[in-house]
Amino acid sequence: QVQLVESGGGLVQAGGSLRLSCAASGRAFNDYSMGWFRQAPGKEREFVAYISWSGSTTRYADSVKGRFTISRDRAGNTVYLQMSSLKPEDTAVYYCASDQARYGVTWTGGALEHWGQGTLVTVSS
Repeated sequence: QVQLVESGGGLVQAGGSLRLSCAASGRAFNDYSMGWFRQAPGKEREFVAYISWSGSTTRYADSVKGRFTISRDRAGNTVYLQMSSLKPEDTAVYYCASDQARYGVTWTGGALEHWGQGTLVTVSS
């Protein structure tokens, strides 16, 4: 059974940093793209960041570009989201996702094969 387990969420002051992790298990993920989405209270889930199976391609939402960095380990089964210069509007539940599809409408639309349960990030002003 495939599992994606996020960790690293918490409370941080505006301007601070956090690093989220997502550990994948149940199969080999070295041929799967991975990424992050978030859902703020009262809002729809939105795309945050994407990384290809090789790690050579990354994509970011405009709202986080220059502040967030996505990466994955050499085995390909753990993906990270380094978040810096956090703002109160970054407050959300952050979800890890994976799919064999490359970046495109599948990712921006959120129709992905595997999802984690989410980890809450709260940024105080």
